[in-house]
Amino acid sequence: MEFNSGFKGLNGTHHILVYVDDDNILDGCVHTVMENTEALLVGSKDIGLEVNADKTKCMGMSRDQNAGRSHSIKTDNISFEAVEEFRYVGTLTNQNPIQEENKSRLKSGNAGYHTVQNHCSSCFLSKHLKITIYRTIIFNAVLYGCETWSVTLRGEPRLMVFESSVLRRIFGPKREEVTGEWRRLHNEKLYDLYCSPNVI
Repeated sequence: MEFNSGFKGLNGTHHILVYVDDDNILDGCVHTVMENTEALLVGSKDIGLEVNADKTKCMGMSRDQNAGRSHSIKTDNISFEAVEEFRYVGTLTNQNPIQEENKSRLKSGNAGYHTVQNHCSSCFLSKHLKITIYRTIIFNAVLYGCETWSVTLRGEPRLMVFESSVLRRIFGPKREEVTGEWRRLHNEKLYDLYCSPNVI
């Protein structure tokens, strides 16, 4: 969300993300962030709001992994603590956000899967109902906040392995007509049965 009304002191193109009572000020220059933070503090006071210094954090990000630590920002006699990572609307943000966020989301997906694993393998529930359980409980837990991800080639296999393991539990093994042996379904067959786009 681009926010420019009420804060006339904000410089240039404003990058302020607003969610309920949380604001994120983004810019490529620390000086501009400080100026915009001061303008936000003044504008907040004008309408009777106050910025909580204890909950306000600042974080610098760089493509250079050796850029060094962020420094705290002082403005309007308030010091904002510098942090290496923070969680915003459920999504972890740090210098290596995608890998860490993928791990966190897969952990949540595993937790969700373990709460419903008996349902996923139950012979009393239809495949359609099991897929609905997967899509509403597990799938959403894994992909929460995925709009902010740029999935790498390294991250794709982890998501695919997770999804195929859940789908194998849902669809179960297949019995060979000739030998009578049971075998796991291959990925192609799994996704033919699933009939929905994969997690990627």
